Amino acid sequence: MPANVVGYAGIVESEAPILIAYDGSEPARVAVREAGRLFAPARALVLTVWEPAWAQLMLVPDPSGMGSTMMPYDPAVARNVERASEEHAQEVADDGVRLARAAGLQAQAILAEETTAPADAIVAAASAHDARAIVIGSRGLRGLKSKLLGSTSSHVLRHALRPVVVVRHPEDHDQHA
Repeated sequence: MPANVVGYAGIVESEAPILIAYDGSEPARVAVREAGRLFAPARALVLTVWEPAWAQLMLVPDPSGMGSTMMPYDPAVARNVERASEEHAQEVADDGVRLARAAGLQAQAILAEETTAPADAIVAAASAHDARAIVIGSRGLRGLKSKLLGSTSSHVLRHALRPVVVVRHPEDHDQHA
């Protein structure tokens, strides 16, 4: 097993696709390449989770410079922001598909709207698509950063009802070896 693969167990050949969580980050890119090494020429679903952004758009800097305030809700602006957010997520997923195909996988992009947390969306998508395994990159957060920002890969490992392959970023080895 490659040194940067942390969790890997019980994966057998199947027609069911693997699901690769992909956000465009370098750890996600490494995970896609590793998924190709482990599973090619399997079918792969490249999942990008996107967050509805209309509420964030409504926050504008306070004129005093001391925080932010809500601007009046405009449904047309909210729809445009949502559309742009989803289109950006599609572009990210399409980038992941290109990487996955270059790694020898039969890949297609899927999107999931985040309603609670990205990890929950990943687990739900894997279940909905009956994925045989989930492949996810890890940023290697430790200590306080991990507590404040959470660990998507750790959450997926704890909650997925299928095998999970966590691929650590190579720089993570240098820092935490």
